Amino acid sequence: ASTVRSIAAFRSSHHHNPMSPSPQSTAFSYASASVAAAALLAAGAAGAGLAVVLQRTLLKYKPPKVWRPAQLSGKFGGINSHTAGPRSEAQLPKGIRALQLHSMATPNGVKVTALLEELVIRYGKVAEYDAYSVSILKGEQFTAGFVAANPNSKIPALLHYKDGLSKPPIRVFESAAILVHLCEHFDTDNAFLPAIGDPLRAECLSWIFWVQGSAPYLGGGFGHFFAYAPTKQQYPIDRFAMEIKRQLDVLERHLSGAEGSASSGGPYLCGEKYTAADICAFPWYGGLFAGIYPGAPEFLALEEYPSVAKWVKLVGERKAMKRGKMVNKFWGPEEEQLPERHGVDDFEKLEGEKKSA
Repeated sequence: ASTVRSIAAFRSSHHHNPMSPSPQSTAFSYASASVAAAALLAAGAAGAGLAVVLQRTLLKYKPPKVWRPAQLSGKFGGINSHTAGPRSEAQLPKGIRALQLHSMATPNGVKVTALLEELVIRYGKVAEYDAYSVSILKGEQFTAGFVAANPNSKIPALLHYKDGLSKPPIRVFESAAILVHLCEHFDTDNAFLPAIGDPLRAECLSWIFWVQGSAPYLGGGFGHFFAYAPTKQQYPIDRFAMEIKRQLDVLERHLSGAEGSASSGGPYLCGEKYTAADICAFPWYGGLFAGIYPGAPEFLALEEYPSVAKWVKLVGERKAMKRGKMVNKFWGPEEEQLPERHGVDDFEKLEGEKKSA
């Protein structure tokens, strides 16, 4: 009887006009979740089989004919919106370098800072850059200045003052586009992006864009539902876990040599040559091995991918990757943070502070 009453209460709250702007209009409010939980607990006492049936029934969502926005819960719910454009008139800071990066040390941000640090190590001052932090949790990607740099309001965004600071800059947004732009303008030795005509160039670009098409399933798919969603739901977690394990198997077969292509067998994605493809892939897949989503390494059984683990260790030991992970980082241990970066000396100062601490 208590189970029936709980079900009735839940269905009443859950199906209350989802398009209404009232607090009850969210598709799955915390109040509804509490009632549903009570129903499921009661069903659990009656038997596991009944609990499964009730869970599938209670959590079924019937989309309306026309979707209307509702306030989302969860870590990123407050910053998401169905519209684009600026939400404030704030402008971006401006340094003295031709390259001005506005970003955050998420995996997409680290792609760019890791390549920039490789370029600075190899080519020196010509590739130096200013880097300013953008806090996506504070909504700083929605300022007028940032939206002018990236109309999609996603980090990273690069302004390249190719003709001088007094002239309009070239804006480059989307991490892979920034990687290619930087290589085309600064990688004169084709150390990180093979030259046009080199067969390895197509392989390198293919892996870069493989990451761009695959990583959203890792971050926005698996990572979101496994680590950030306000409620744990089996279907999306199973769906994206399956896809991420498939992606890891793609990498494992390629890096182990099982795939059999000319560039397979590692140690890098393009064979013996370390390229922008490795830089693009490492922050997401290396981050997964490092535990950016707590519990995920065990959940996904990452020990099943030894060649990927070897690649992760190899790339992660590079000086430029270690530095790139620090740039635009403003959380975690202080010795790993460099919220703003204006020159290679910033790392030396930070390393000096570590020694004196």
